[in-house]
Amino acid sequence: MVLKQAASIDADSKSARTRLRILDAAAEVLSARGYAGMRLSDVAEKAEVQAPAIYYYFASREDLIEEVMYAGIAQMREHLAAALDALPDGTPPLERLTVAVEEHLRHELELSNYATAAIRNAGQVPETIRHRNTEEQRAYGEIWAHLLKSAHEAGELRDGIDLHMAQMLVIGALNWTGEWWDPQRGNIEALVSNAKSFVLNGLT
Repeated sequence: MVLKQAASIDADSKSARTRLRILDAAAEVLSARGYAGMRLSDVAEKAEVQAPAIYYYFASREDLIEEVMYAGIAQMREHLAAALDALPDGTPPLERLTVAVEEHLRHELELSNYATAAIRNAGQVPETIRHRNTEEQRAYGEIWAHLLKSAHEAGELRDGIDLHMAQMLVIGALNWTGEWWDPQRGNIEALVSNAKSFVLNGLT
């Protein structure tokens, strides 16, 4: 009985690892080639599985893409929340905002193919795929809304700023970096520094 249970645990573990490899591969392919260009054969090659095996873990190509997109937004929200929670008590709101700028960029460009895939394909995937992401996107936006509201209430923003418009412009600019930034032509430190200056000069 113990041996059978151990065998079952090993099988479950192997299955989970294979599923994760498929997701990681899909995130990489979706990030690079977009919704229209993502082929399951390419995903299978990167995941080192046979293409039909993907259907054991995901009912369809769209289900796989939906899972990647959801994970991209959820991981970005969790990453940013953790970074902000780690700041010392009493950190000024504007400093918290610049930390958010940096963490968004680093997560998008350095840490996660999932985030890049979710950002780049947000406008390409069908509504049926976007629907599950809505709550995560709203939760992520609420973090930024709170940061801007806190900075405004602390008197750190210039007069006349529409907080919602500012939020959309800042996030839009940060998201767009994935389309043009080339690590071969400039390091991430320079990008982060310029992004912080851009946001601060626009808001203060």
